[in-house]
Amino acid sequence: MSGRRFDSRTTIFSQEGRLYQVEYAMTAIGHAPLTLGLLTKEGVLLLAERPQQSALLDVEAGQIKDISGEKLFMIDDHLAVSVAGLSADANTLMNHMRLTAQRYTYTYQEPIPVEHLVTTLCDIKQGYTQIGGLRPFGVSFLYAGWDNAHGFQLYHSDPSGNFSAWKANAIGQHTDAAQSVLKSEWKEGMSMEEGMLLGCKILNKCQDGSLTTEKIEIGHMTKGADGNPKFHICRPEEIEKVVKETLRLKEEEDKAKEKERKEKQAGKPE
Repeated sequence: MSGRRFDSRTTIFSQEGRLYQVEYAMTAIGHAPLTLGLLTKEGVLLLAERPQQSALLDVEAGQIKDISGEKLFMIDDHLAVSVAGLSADANTLMNHMRLTAQRYTYTYQEPIPVEHLVTTLCDIKQGYTQIGGLRPFGVSFLYAGWDNAHGFQLYHSDPSGNFSAWKANAIGQHTDAAQSVLKSEWKEGMSMEEGMLLGCKILNKCQDGSLTTEKIEIGHMTKGADGNPKFHICRPEEIEKVVKETLRLKEEEDKAKEKERKEKQAGKPE
């Protein structure tokens, strides 16, 4: 039976037990630019494919303060997120996260635990799938954070209100291809530099055309010299170094594959 009878309201289950509006929200996220999160031994790394924007757009002001980019945003000193989906929905939820984090700090005089904030936000997202007259938030987040209880953490949440902890994850377009590379090449204890190269390799594989500095955004949550967590959005010159090294390694890999292919052909009997 067609799902059209059941997809007009978020609170109506189909005969198969599905909530079509939640599924449509997840489909919208699948059309968003690719975003990656990786745990490394130095901290948590976030990488994102930048959407095509006008050259007149000014994003430098936020990046100088390490507060926001186009896809990466700081929530508190110890927590940042990367976004895939509708920007307006993301802004509403991020404002709620910032307010919740500051209220917790004011009340208890310590930063809010990462999982506690993620759980609080997901309770709101789940409520929007259960109340008539509302629609699910069309946005997924990757959360990069640190707290005293669990150290560096990476979480993912979706429009249904589900969340989970990850060692490495990808959301947005080309998720299957990105997850495949992460499964085979991510390793425990990898350095931040290795994580950046792996993330750029995935973005280069999944993008149309060659990887450039203007097409990606990189940020990382690490501990500063004072031992406190610090979120940093990489400057264009920092990203350029990683991109150049990624393209150099890819060129070497392609040459090695071509050499191997020729040797196999040369070894075949006539």
